[in-house]
Amino acid sequence: MTIEIAATTRKVQGTGASRRLRKANLVPGIVYGTGDAAMIELDHNTLYYALRKEAFHASVLTLELDGKKESVLLRDFQMHPFRQQVQHVDFQRVDANKKIHMKVPLHFINADIAPGVKTSGGIISHVLNEMDIACLPADLPTAIEVDLIALDLGHSIHVSDIKMPKGVEVAGHHHATDAVATVQVPRGAVEAAADAAAAAAASAASTAAAAPAAKPAAKK
Repeated sequence: MTIEIAATTRKVQGTGASRRLRKANLVPGIVYGTGDAAMIELDHNTLYYALRKEAFHASVLTLELDGKKESVLLRDFQMHPFRQQVQHVDFQRVDANKKIHMKVPLHFINADIAPGVKTSGGIISHVLNEMDIACLPADLPTAIEVDLIALDLGHSIHVSDIKMPKGVEVAGHHHATDAVATVQVPRGAVEAAADAAAAAAASAASTAAAAPAAKPAAKK
């Protein structure tokens, strides 16, 4: 499904102009990439609710600027320090024939039936929640699935174990041996076992201290 968002060319620039736009419930922004950079403005509420959708951050978007459509990626946005207000947004034009680099969210599946969870009572610990990838715009996935169905207690699934979609490759700082998720013993169980071991050791020490000392053997 194509995600579309509309914008108009911003005719005035500067801090004062941006402040007036925000008071008018508009967001200043920029579109850069192939060709000249374009200063734009967008409806705040439309953009704000779009930013709350995961797919908006990892999809090729259709930006309608002054009635003309072009393909872009969301590259950055700034929020007000304490208000629910978008301060600025950056989009980058995409070339259908050039690879793009993006951070894509990871979706973990079958966690509840993984042996380490269902049989051994472990919990899933997510080491990564997103991954850097490279691909052509047409191959960009909105998310990458990580199947945990075979994960045992104390084991991890690594970057090399993830089945990447067609045309998509791992990029950025990731290494094949990097852990993506692990199944760990719940912290409470670890602490309970440690407490039980400490109590057993203390009991053994107390019993040893209370036992009468052995009499030396009589000399013949």
